[in-house]
Amino acid sequence: MNPKVIKRFIIYMAIATFVMFTFWAIVKSYLNRPAGDYETEVCDIRLKDKKFEQALENANIALEKSPNHRGAMMCKALVYISQKDYINANKELDSLINFLEKTLTEDDLTGKGTLAAAYANRGIIKDRNEKYEEALKDYLQSLGIDPKAVEGPGLGTVILNYKFKSSSVKERALYIYEQLKLPENERLLKIKELDEGQVMHKPSKL
Repeated sequence: MNPKVIKRFIIYMAIATFVMFTFWAIVKSYLNRPAGDYETEVCDIRLKDKKFEQALENANIALEKSPNHRGAMMCKALVYISQKDYINANKELDSLINFLEKTLTEDDLTGKGTLAAAYANRGIIKDRNEKYEEALKDYLQSLGIDPKAVEGPGLGTVILNYKFKSSSVKERALYIYEQLKLPENERLLKIKELDEGQVMHKPSKL
């Protein structure tokens, strides 16, 4: 046989083998993933697209397949916060926090990040509802669990004649703490147009 033909055949077979192994690995990974993970990922995508009803639908499907799926519970809470439905958001975060505190193990780093994010998000809800002492407690609890999980963009605000940039839960907690030490008539804790820029937190993997 022609050596060039043999060489070409070997190359094609090697490519086909690689493609088949890659395809099988993807299929196997999909088939073996925990129940509810796929729907939770879809919830996260729909949340980013602001398709809130679809996001909630997928979170609920995930929770039907896997009750107490922490990623689905978190995504559902974030949808409610995005809709300013703080009552339902708070209920979801309460349930998530209670579940994680009962089941979390020391080596579960993703779980710790989720718990820290849950406390931070519950703090945001209390912050927006002007329950600043309670918000501060949740922010501090979040920082005590996993400060890196909640160090992303946060609240930027303007205080009196200078800027006090609060880009993290830590800085927002510090600001509230300092303001609460002032006489009540001197406190500046709410600036609507800037407070609305406060972002939600979630672990890197729902």
